[in-house]
Formats: sequence, structure tokens, C-alpha cells
Amino acid sequence: MAVVLSNVNTEAGLKKLDEYLLTRSYISGYLASKDDMAVYTALSSAPKSSYVNATRWYDHISALLRSSGVAAEGEGVKVESSASFVASTPEVVDQRAPAADEDDDSDVDLFGEETEEEKKAAEERAASVKASTKKKESGKSSVLLDVKPWDDETDMKKLEETVRNVKMEGLFWGASKLVSVGYGIKKLQIMMTIVDDLVSVDNLIEDHFEVEPANEYIQSCDIVAFNKI
Repeated sequence: MAVVLSNVNTEAGLKKLDEYLLTRSYISGYLASKDDMAVYTALSSAPKSSYVNATRWYDHISALLRSSGVAAEGEGVKVESSASFVASTPEVVDQRAPAADEDDDSDVDLFGEETEEEKKAAEERAASVKASTKKKESGKSSVLLDVKPWDDETDMKKLEETVRNVKMEGLFWGASKLVSVGYGIKKLQIMMTIVDDLVSVDNLIEDHFEVEPANEYIQSCDIVAFNKI
């Protein structure tokens, strides 16, 4: 089911978007997609810094566009000029559905009752986005990591904070969750997107997770999935 957002150029709409992104890195799924681009282009300007989650998401999408663009399809999003905020866990759409049905469901009203200035700004942003997606200066990959603690007494909040504190050019942290491995011990599963020419996952683990002070919390780190974007 598509995500439905109210007018993101109003204070109420931005507040709802900020609340929605509190526990999410992207509008849908674990990768930046066309759903993110639909909302990004609907915004007439960057969110105010007081909207912490929306600002984080906006800056991340901007960085992706500057590096290599966004290509994933997404699950569908609708941005309305005035509507109640509705969001649900996206469901996989049957790709074998008739083309006519897809046309009926894919109408997206990005601008609603916006002013001419807002429409012009959004159109210019959309043109910039389209141009940037054609620039593939380097390959990108989506990586899922398993980060394991020493025991059940390890502070998992500190462990995740240690992981996310690793910052470098071409590295973007995404969604995460704790997964039980037994005997009261949980491991951290975390997504990240990397620019292949700038980040080596092996070096990242060796240079940042297997040394002090990170190894105070991290017993080991393994690559679970590695997919080219």
C-alpha cells in the first residue's frame, strides 16, 4: 500500500513528515527510491532545522544526488495538498497487474494548491534531480552488517552509537534493529549505503570496529548482504 502524505510545504505537513521519519531512514524500504524523490521534489525548500528527522533525511537524499543519484523503484507514495497523514508498511505490488490498473494507482498530486513560485521551485528541483540521476560517477552498494556484542551485559545503545559515529565520505548509515541470538544476547543489524570507490567494507571493519574504543562493545562484525545498486 502506498504511503500518503499531506502537504509537506505546510507546518502541519512537515511536522507529520518529521514524525514519520523518526524511525525510518527512507520513505519506504531500506534504500533510497523514487518514493524519496517524489517527496524531495514536492518540498519547495529544505525543512527547518527544528524538524530534525526531516532535515536528516533531506540532507541524506541531497548527498546521494550529488554522488550517484537514486535508482530504486520504491513502493509508491502520494503527496497531497490537504489530507490526513496516512502511512502504513508498504506491501509488494504485483508486477503482473494490468497496465491500466497501474496507471489508476500511480497518480501523484505533488503540488496541490501551491503558489506559482512554489510550483516553479519544485519544477526546477525536479529538473535538477533528473539531471543528477544520469551522472553515475561511481558505483554504489547496499550493505547489511551483523554487529555482535561480547555478552548480554553489553550496552547495545552504546554499541549502536559507536557504529554510527564512524563517518567518512561515501558512507551513509541507514535503518537498524536488534535481533535476538539466544541466552539473552542480541546483535545489531544495520544497513549502510557506500560509494564503492570511496569505502572499503573490510577496511571499515578492521580500522574502526576491531580497535579501541569500539572493541569495548563490539566482539565481531560480519557482512550479511552486499548488493550493488
